[in-house]
Amino acid sequence: MHKRLFIPGPVEVRPDILEKMGTPMIGHRSKAASALQAGIADKLRVLMATENVILLSTSSGSGLMEGAIRSCTRRRAAVFSIGAFGERWYKMATANAVPADLFSVEPGRATLPEHVEAALATGKYDLVTVTHNETATGVMNPVEGIAEVLRRHPDVVWCVDAVSSLGGARIDVDRLGIDVCITSTQKCLGLPPGMALCSVSQKAYHAAEQVPHRGLYFDFVELYKYVTEKESQYPSTPSLAHMYALDHQLDRILAEGPEARFARHHAMAERVRGWARERFALFADPEHLSETVTCIANTRGIDVSALNRALGEAGYEISNGYGALKDRTFRIAHMGDATPADIDGLLAAIDAVLAQGGTR
Repeated sequence: MHKRLFIPGPVEVRPDILEKMGTPMIGHRSKAASALQAGIADKLRVLMATENVILLSTSSGSGLMEGAIRSCTRRRAAVFSIGAFGERWYKMATANAVPADLFSVEPGRATLPEHVEAALATGKYDLVTVTHNETATGVMNPVEGIAEVLRRHPDVVWCVDAVSSLGGARIDVDRLGIDVCITSTQKCLGLPPGMALCSVSQKAYHAAEQVPHRGLYFDFVELYKYVTEKESQYPSTPSLAHMYALDHQLDRILAEGPEARFARHHAMAERVRGWARERFALFADPEHLSETVTCIANTRGIDVSALNRALGEAGYEISNGYGALKDRTFRIAHMGDATPADIDGLLAAIDAVLAQGGTR
């Protein structure tokens, strides 16, 4: 039986998207490939509200995250973590011998503007990384307030991990002043995993030009130059299958309208939050709740694995807690092409399992 995925990625993928991945191949150095890639970039600029250069990468989002911190850190990076994925960015820095400091908060809490201001006031850092949305804890960082801080430090490159939020929550890249905004296909964009993308400002590009050892595959200077100087081409062979699907999906997203898409995600989030408050409790700070995944505190001590097994028999799958939060929490994702009606079906199925005692 196929289980509908309500996990924080990969998400359920529409049949027409999967079908597009079977489009016959063309030469990746052809004019047709250049046109495909340029068209995708134009559509992404609308969704991301940016005029910046768009880079497409045949990798997970982690690839571009590593490329960003390695390519653009001239002196030292300040890595702000609200969970597992902020910590991953710090691991990437240390693995690449990039000088960096980690600033963490208690799980379920957000990075606040004053945290960023305190770090930047030291004058030690020329790059900041922020996780917009942390799927491990269900927290969405207040990037509007953080943007105000970064505006007072114009020489600092600001990198944002929007892997689990872009396309599901508003991120106006240019208005916020984000220099590198990264996402990947398997979450709010509603595609299979395997492709990442980001916007890159001229400031980030010029910062990268000053860094001598940027690696190769994720070298932002080489990627930026290929896209801007060689008709939207890339130095390595891309996944055209993903690009066909992404091009088609972006047409669907823009037809729905970004505002309508964000509103749909918010409606699904509100439905799950209301259900969770009635039956359990929310794990995250109520002032900074994610629009794309809800982390629920397991206040009733249910067997989350047993719940998921029973849901599997009904054709659904949710996520246990991540890492140290396993069994202490469980997570319901509401992103991509899911609808409020889909969420209602899932929650009814969970209620039926709970009523039948299927979690012991």
